[in-house]
Amino acid sequence: MDWTDHAIWWHVYPLGFCGAPIRDADHALTHRLPRLTHWLDYAVQLGVSGLLMGPIFDSQTHGYDTLDPFRIDPRLGDDADFDALVAGCKQRGLRIVLDGVFSHVGSGHPLVRQAVQEGPTGPRAELFDIDWNAPDGPAPRVFEGHGDLVRFNHSSSQAERYVTDVMEHWLGRGIDGWRLDAAYSVPTRFWSQVLPPVRSQHPEAWFLGEVIHGDYADFVDSSGVDSVTQYELWKAIWSSLKDANLFELAWSLKRHNGFLDDFAPNTFIGNHDVTRIASTLGPDGAVTAAAILMTIGGIPSIYYGDEQGFTGVKEERFGGDDDVRPAVPEDPSQLSTLGAGIHRAYQELIGLRRRHPWLVTATTETLELRNAQFSYRVSASDSDDFLEVGIDLESASKVVIKDASGEVLWTQPSLGQGVS
Repeated sequence: MDWTDHAIWWHVYPLGFCGAPIRDADHALTHRLPRLTHWLDYAVQLGVSGLLMGPIFDSQTHGYDTLDPFRIDPRLGDDADFDALVAGCKQRGLRIVLDGVFSHVGSGHPLVRQAVQEGPTGPRAELFDIDWNAPDGPAPRVFEGHGDLVRFNHSSSQAERYVTDVMEHWLGRGIDGWRLDAAYSVPTRFWSQVLPPVRSQHPEAWFLGEVIHGDYADFVDSSGVDSVTQYELWKAIWSSLKDANLFELAWSLKRHNGFLDDFAPNTFIGNHDVTRIASTLGPDGAVTAAAILMTIGGIPSIYYGDEQGFTGVKEERFGGDDDVRPAVPEDPSQLSTLGAGIHRAYQELIGLRRRHPWLVTATTETLELRNAQFSYRVSASDSDDFLEVGIDLESASKVVIKDASGEVLWTQPSLGQGVS
């Protein structure tokens, strides 16, 4: 098995996690990244195998408007802080995947300004997607209508070299892979040109593409990434639990089986772009969702704070991400005790998954299905091992997990609040 077959990610949005100002104009050097280092033992005790990190590079505001991908965001710290984080992870056996924003850059990126100033024959003219014949003069084309996000020119070899250089730089500094932000918005040919030379230098690197809709398997095949974000299953998990319609989950797991024939998707029930699972389902419902996540095929990631029952609602407004990207205390000892029950359930479920590493490629088979009851068998792809998972939304113990002999391995504890 590759190291990624054992991966269980703790997904962290560093700017929020470390309490950095998002829209404050003051970007003075402040050493906030050590706060994340203080939480590495907590990550180990939770049972995860690595950090799936949001953006940490110099940017204008939220991290996805990059100004310099070769520089740590001064709101987080500097190279020494990053090196200390890498060293701390390696000491504990934790992997690191960084967020690569290679669809676009911030409009204030100095090379954007240089390209516009030098014109269509300048040395940087082909790096970005610029309309040189716009009525009011050269106009960089933007990402999904966001005026502050300028698109790379993904048909140019100059952009390919730039992205390759960024990837190789940080892989050389000790990271283990890249999450490719908005990978769906970039032609797959671009990834197929960029990734092979990077892999030739770093053959164990892992590449996760952010893909929301579409043909996941085809994207993996044509782009060369290792995995994509399984948004279909994310939606099916919370929606089926919220509406007590487990037919939706069963249908999505059938499709998920098909993806597992080709690759191991990144599975999740929370991330930096969506409403917190505990806000959607309540504490008990959030644990039910986690039990599903930990007993299906794929490479799971846990969004920081979900294991403590953090709440937060994503809103479509300016600053609407803030509630789902909060700061945490300086160290775990300062956490509220209110999340202890959920945290223990997560530890148990992660431990169960680690004891059954074959789950990464396991497929599911429906055994019984009604609106509020669903039992499935999840079977190893290369042996006779299997688990049986029973979900009963009308029972106090909503999930029961058994092994092939019928022994009960885990029963969901009641936290006193059901699915809302």
